[in-house]
Amino acid sequence: MGMLRGVPRTVRLLAFGAFINSVVSFTFVYLFVYLTGPRGLSVAQAGVLTGIGGAGLLAGNLTGGWFGDRYGHRRMLLAGACVAGAVLVTLPLLPLAALYGVLPLAQYASGVVRAANAALVAVSVPEGSRRQSFALTRFAGNGGFTVGPPLGALIAARSSYDWLFLVDGLGTLLFAGYAARILPARGTAHSRPAHRPGSPGLWSELRARPAVPVLLAAIVCVDLVYRQQYSTLPVFLADHGLGTQFYGWLIAVNGGVILCLELPAVHALRDRAPLSIVGTGLLLVGAGYAVLIAGAGALFAVTMMCSLTLGEILYKTTATAYVADQAPAHAQGRFQSLYAGASISGQVLAPPLGGALYTAAPALLWPACAVLACGAGVAVLAARGLREPGRPLRTTGGGLPRSELKRALADRKGERS
Repeated sequence: MGMLRGVPRTVRLLAFGAFINSVVSFTFVYLFVYLTGPRGLSVAQAGVLTGIGGAGLLAGNLTGGWFGDRYGHRRMLLAGACVAGAVLVTLPLLPLAALYGVLPLAQYASGVVRAANAALVAVSVPEGSRRQSFALTRFAGNGGFTVGPPLGALIAARSSYDWLFLVDGLGTLLFAGYAARILPARGTAHSRPAHRPGSPGLWSELRARPAVPVLLAAIVCVDLVYRQQYSTLPVFLADHGLGTQFYGWLIAVNGGVILCLELPAVHALRDRAPLSIVGTGLLLVGAGYAVLIAGAGALFAVTMMCSLTLGEILYKTTATAYVADQAPAHAQGRFQSLYAGASISGQVLAPPLGGALYTAAPALLWPACAVLACGAGVAVLAARGLREPGRPLRTTGGGLPRSELKRALADRKGERS
């Protein structure tokens, strides 16, 4: 329990809600199969519709925090969950043409929920103590995702794909009711709008924190690389004689290692400088894909996935907490929305760009991935030298390392003189 010391009760309750929501959020896993199966779409048509839904998810992540800053993050989480749940329940009954409007609406609402949930964690925890809280919510989400897809497969096999949407929708509405109960409606940071008239604009705040835009750009680049494991990687493995069963076990390695190691790793590294940890994680992602340049056998694939997973453990939670710590109180939601959008941008970009490159020049895909991710890591490491005037002498862990604290104090002394 020492790893969860300092995690507020509200965050623990939110993490439990994230677990339940992740258990039932299995429709997106089987959406493509549903569209090409019961709905009778061609692969190309299903690809277009899935892409439109992904764009809705990205838009929801990018704007959910903006609405939360103005109207309250609790309110936006509840609204998004209610809309997403209601749409999912009715989706199987709608004609095919309606899906082009309804599916992106459901995905948009889900994106709003994701951004609002991240902002709620951020405002529930004081600066300097957020890594463990974000790690716990990621742990809960990953745990739910481990249970959800097999449960969805069982439901689809025993009844029909329509029941997937019904269970997902009802589970999302249940999550909305649970969140309404655990999050106070009045008098807390959860319910009060953070934005005040006359507050500096988002771009002014970003210019005052130059490391944050560098980090966001790096996350976009690495997410494009990271999500190749869900698009071109299974095709690459199949082309080299490693079938679906092997790919399924490979993905299980990713989930299992994260569940076992992420919380202990975050706890052990809580006092380390965040950008150093993030940069190292991005380099490990690049190194993982570089392994595939040497070969396509099972050993190469497992080594690649282990490196990728260790990189994910290092960068994802730490980057989320770093952005939260850098955000001013009146723009916490917008900062979290920017990070949330960057962190899922690969869901929209990775399949078309990776697929096009693999089709045109298969031998270039993994070198390009390695260079892009390693370049992002180098950029983040270089961003450690960027000045951030007026920031408190804190990090997302328990404090600055002694050497950095001395250097920061010396810098401030020089500024006053």
